[in-house]
Amino acid sequence: MRVLGIEGTAWAASAAVFETDTLGTASDDHVFIETDAYQPASGGIHPREAAEHMGEKIPQVVETAIEHARARAATDGEPPIDAVAFSRGPGLGPCLRIVATAARAVAQRFEVPLAGVNHMVAHLEVGRHRSGFASPVCLNASGANAHVLGYRNGRYRVLGETMDTGAGNAIDKFTRHIGWQHPGGPKVEQHAMSGEYHPLPYVVKGMDFSFSGIMSAAKQAVDEGGSASDASGGQSDEYGESDGVSVDDVCRGLEETIFGMLTEVSERALSLTGADELVLGGGVGQNQRLQRMLEAMCEQRGAQFYVPENRFLRDNAGMIAMLGAKMYAAGDTLAIEESAIDSNFRPDQVDVTWRGDDERVDRRARNESEVQGAEATVTIEADRVVKKRNPRSYRHPKLDERLRTERTRSEVRLTSEARRHGVPTPLVLDVDPSEARIVFQRVGETDLRESLRVETVAAVGDHLARIHDAGFVHGDPTTRNVRVAPGGTTRNERDGRTWSGGARTEAGSEATREQRVFLIDFGLGYYTVEPEDHAMDLHVLAQSLAGTADDPGKLFETACESYRAQSDHADAVFGSLADIEVRGRYQ
Repeated sequence: MRVLGIEGTAWAASAAVFETDTLGTASDDHVFIETDAYQPASGGIHPREAAEHMGEKIPQVVETAIEHARARAATDGEPPIDAVAFSRGPGLGPCLRIVATAARAVAQRFEVPLAGVNHMVAHLEVGRHRSGFASPVCLNASGANAHVLGYRNGRYRVLGETMDTGAGNAIDKFTRHIGWQHPGGPKVEQHAMSGEYHPLPYVVKGMDFSFSGIMSAAKQAVDEGGSASDASGGQSDEYGESDGVSVDDVCRGLEETIFGMLTEVSERALSLTGADELVLGGGVGQNQRLQRMLEAMCEQRGAQFYVPENRFLRDNAGMIAMLGAKMYAAGDTLAIEESAIDSNFRPDQVDVTWRGDDERVDRRARNESEVQGAEATVTIEADRVVKKRNPRSYRHPKLDERLRTERTRSEVRLTSEARRHGVPTPLVLDVDPSEARIVFQRVGETDLRESLRVETVAAVGDHLARIHDAGFVHGDPTTRNVRVAPGGTTRNERDGRTWSGGARTEAGSEATREQRVFLIDFGLGYYTVEPEDHAMDLHVLAQSLAGTADDPGKLFETACESYRAQSDHADAVFGSLADIEVRGRYQ
């Protein structure tokens, strides 16, 4: 099988030939890639200039690839290609239209089928194919996008994503501010090697993240003084006070912060799904510091990690041809009249026809006495659990110590606060912030992900409404951070209340509140009355249900109904939730 791929979502005019005797192993592959990249004279990518570049270069790279395919054909009479695959989206509309037009013309010229490929799914699939992993989580970190994907029930689910801009675009905004030309990522990587860590805002909400505040703080730090050559952090007076932050130090801070966030959400996704395989995709993935962070994280938690070659990380037609071959083999092709591009084409909109549900792997151990969470190790005893936030080797020590201490204190404070407002949480029995260690009462027998029912998810909606009305958020209400007692009741020995389900019963003249669904792990929580912050809790819950439930839509609808019934400001929250869901869709 020989498939021609054409890529041109933004800057890389690229064509490739993917040839294989079997789709089962990458060792049998032959991949030829021809790329002519657009290089802006100044600033970032200009859509009009990028489209002009595509219009000029796509015909050239396509003809080069076709000639290569002809040379690979066994005989003169053998067709050079069996199918044509093209980037259907996401990307810049004018560029995508040029690519699609070229793909249609080639398909008609050779009378072969056409496959429309999602560019971001191709980043994931090239890593999955070449690694041989069965069902990995994928971190896609590219210019316009940044998200974490996991497979469930025929689609790749977005477990977490940026709420404002892509990882590469965020870095480019900083480099344009200080006068560096596109692409900015390699320049930041180079200068960071000479810099000292400078703290910047670290924003993780569940498995979502935001880069806008980091960029503003980085620009402000540079504007206050310093230069790329002044790695000491500015000129110091006789008292040792610095008058600014060097560009090198800010670059180091950018890498440690942005890549630390990406690595953390990747670990959270592994923990949520129970996977022990991670692949990296996207042009930003070429950064050596990011690769080392992800490798260290996976090694620390016993997971496997794979990074494709650089030619498959940056935008390229090789991954388009490879995924196109899988789609073609599965009969997933398009008629010419149905091959319109989609500049906002999300990976979770793609029906994954080339693999089955039987490939879903969940290696979570059951009935363990020690559980490795996303950022902590939990030791389970008969009536209590000991949670310790161990140092994360991938993070800068100063950043790691700050996060571990802050989150430990926040978890203790908000766990007790939620309890005071009628939400079932475990008792805090002991805490040592300096060691990031907490001892909790043991509650429940399973995580919510193992007890996904209408009534348990409804209880979560009720609980979130209560803490939001009390003026704070959970910060990470995934199906891992909810505990469920398996029927019967769990008695709180301190106040004598009995918790089960989400119902209220009357015991004589005294009302007894029964619950069996407990919220745990408030480490990312904080005080806020903003509807948008409250809506983010619901958004995180929705994403975790998509990654762990067979019927996530129905369950989340149930949680929302329960939330509305309990909350005093539900309309404002759900208005913000609609805005958040749009914000993550490449707008």
